[in-house]
Amino acid sequence: MFSATDLLKTGFLKTLIATSLCLSLSAQAEILRLATTTSTYNSGLLDYLLPEFERDQKTEVQVIAVGTGKALRMGRDGDVDVVLVHAPKAEQTFVGNGYGIDRTGIMYNDFVLVGPANDPAGIKGTTDGGAALLKVAASKTPFISRGDDSGTHKKELGLWQKAGTIPTGNWYREAGQGMGKVLQIADELGGYTLVDRGTWLAYRDKLRLKLLVEGDKLLHNPYSVIRVNPDRYDNLNHSKAITFSKWLASPGTQKRIGLFKVKGEQLFIPSAKSAN
Repeated sequence: MFSATDLLKTGFLKTLIATSLCLSLSAQAEILRLATTTSTYNSGLLDYLLPEFERDQKTEVQVIAVGTGKALRMGRDGDVDVVLVHAPKAEQTFVGNGYGIDRTGIMYNDFVLVGPANDPAGIKGTTDGGAALLKVAASKTPFISRGDDSGTHKKELGLWQKAGTIPTGNWYREAGQGMGKVLQIADELGGYTLVDRGTWLAYRDKLRLKLLVEGDKLLHNPYSVIRVNPDRYDNLNHSKAITFSKWLASPGTQKRIGLFKVKGEQLFIPSAKSAN
């Protein structure tokens, strides 16, 4: 019988190792690159949903969690196969300019305004998001903006526009950060911020901030999946992007989205086929 040393000397073991590595590489899963928002990532939804898809489809989903603006730019540049985002006007422009196809509504939740428990701006209970922001501006209490072209940032800017003002001054601070970091900054400064409900529920127990404003129909927050246009980039994984989009909209996945909860509260309402 040969010893391990003998096998190495003969080169047999080296050949066996090389062969095993080749077989392992050939058995690797397909790759699907998904650009999505920090809210779907921070809330834990993707960690809950994706393992089933990866297992059944033998596909590794590489998630790039960024703001909606950057996610759409990645799609425009052919850096990802599919996007899952929440900024309807920007999505419509993305599709209208020929960068994306088959935009499909998948789910929705809403935005809320949160702030310090003592609420120096006096916005608690207000159901008009724009009016609440005007009170924050008048109080000169810090307001922390995402400032990153994300879906949340776009929604915030729309609320300021509705209120008929442009926020300026030292009290208004653009963080250029994801939602989790912005919540932490607002908490540290005793300030206000706009946040999607999913991320708020995931972070609230770590913060002193309180939910103060909700219920405005303008705070509606729909999410859509969009495939990058195969006519622009033929080197992307378009077949798996189709499979993924259909899977998100399927009855089974829609049911799982509806069942997903954090601390007993539902984060997203399934809405397949209802893009806005």
